[in-house]
Amino acid sequence: MSTKRRVPWLLTPGPLTTSAATKEAMGRDWGSRDADFIAMNRRVRDRLVAIAGGEGSHVAVPVQGSGTFAVEAVLGTLVPDGVKALVLINGAYGRRMARILEIMGRAYVTLETPEDTPPAAAEVDAALAADPALTHVAVVHCETTSGILNPIAEIAEVVARRRRRLIIDAMSTFGALPLDAREVPFDAAVASANKCLEGAPGMGFAIVGKEALATSRGNAHSLSLDLFDQWTAMEGNGQWRFTPPTHVVAALDAALDQLDAEGGVAARGARYAANCRVLTEGMRGLGFHTLLPDALQAPTIVTFLTPADAAFRFEEFYAALAGRGYLIYPGKLTKADSFRIGCMGALGEPEMRGVVAAVAEVVGEMGVTRTAPG
Repeated sequence: MSTKRRVPWLLTPGPLTTSAATKEAMGRDWGSRDADFIAMNRRVRDRLVAIAGGEGSHVAVPVQGSGTFAVEAVLGTLVPDGVKALVLINGAYGRRMARILEIMGRAYVTLETPEDTPPAAAEVDAALAADPALTHVAVVHCETTSGILNPIAEIAEVVARRRRRLIIDAMSTFGALPLDAREVPFDAAVASANKCLEGAPGMGFAIVGKEALATSRGNAHSLSLDLFDQWTAMEGNGQWRFTPPTHVVAALDAALDQLDAEGGVAARGARYAANCRVLTEGMRGLGFHTLLPDALQAPTIVTFLTPADAAFRFEEFYAALAGRGYLIYPGKLTKADSFRIGCMGALGEPEMRGVVAAVAEVVGEMGVTRTAPG
C-alpha cells in the first residue's frame, strides 16, 4: 500500500493526478504571441486531431476553461437557432447539455433512460424517424455520473443513416478509448486537457468537422465561445483570440508526449482497464457492490453503492481515506446512494491496490461489518 503523502492521489473524475514531467512542463512562462508558443499550439492541435482519426476532415479548436466551456461552445456554434436537437440523457452530463441548450434558447427534446441503462440505438432511430425537424443528436460517451459507457458506434450509425449530425461529449474517454472519425462519424467530439490525456485543467477542446464548422458563421450566442471565430483566428495567425492558458497548453504538449511513449490510446486504455479491474475486484472482495454490471462499466470511474451498515458514515470514510493520501469523489450524482472512485490519471495498479487496502483499514476502524447496500 502507498504510504501517506503530502500530495494525495486523486481518484476523482478530474482534476486528476499528473506526472512529474507534466508538472515540470508548467515550470516556465510562455509569450502568447511568441513563435515557439504558436508552434506548440499548432502541434497540440494537430496531435489531438490525429488521436481522433480526423486528419483532413476535422480540426481541433481549443477554448479556455473547463470541458463544459467547450461543450457550450460546440452547442452554441453548431446548433443554430431554427433547428432542433435530440439530447440523450442517462446522467448529469446529458442533463447539462440540455440545460445549456435551454439557457441559449435553442430547441431540443430529450430521450432519457435510467442512470444504469444506456440509450438504445433503436430508440434513437425511432425518435429521429418520428420527428424530421430533429437535425442534431447530442450524447455523452461515458457518463461520469455513474461510469456507464454508452454505445457510441451504434448511435453514430443510426444518426449517419438518418442524415443527422452527431455531437459527442467524450470528456472521460478521449485518449483512453477509441473514437475514430473514420469509423464513428461525428460533427464534433468534445474533451478536455485534464482527463484521459492527463494534462492540467483549464483548457477544453472540440474536434470538429471542417464542413460543419465552415457553415457555422454567426451561429454562436457568445463572443468568447464562438468556435468559428476561434478557428478562423487560429488558422489565420496561429494565435488564440484572447489570453491563452499557456501553461496548460505546455502541460498538454508534454502529456501527449507521454501518451505516445506509453503506446497511444490502446495502451492507456489497457492501463485504465487494469486499474478498474483491480479496484472493482478488490472492493467486491471487501463486500462492496458496484452500481453497474461489468458489461456497462467504463474503465475510467466506478460507482459503488453505499453500505447499509449504520456505522458507515461517508464523511468519516472520505476524511480517513484522504488522511491516508487518497482523495475519492466526495459527492454523489446518482439517484442511488453511492460514491465514486476514479481509475484515470497518472496512476497504476499499485495505487489501486493501495486505495483498496486503505478502504479495508478504514471500514475496520469505523466498525463497519456489512459493506453491502440495503
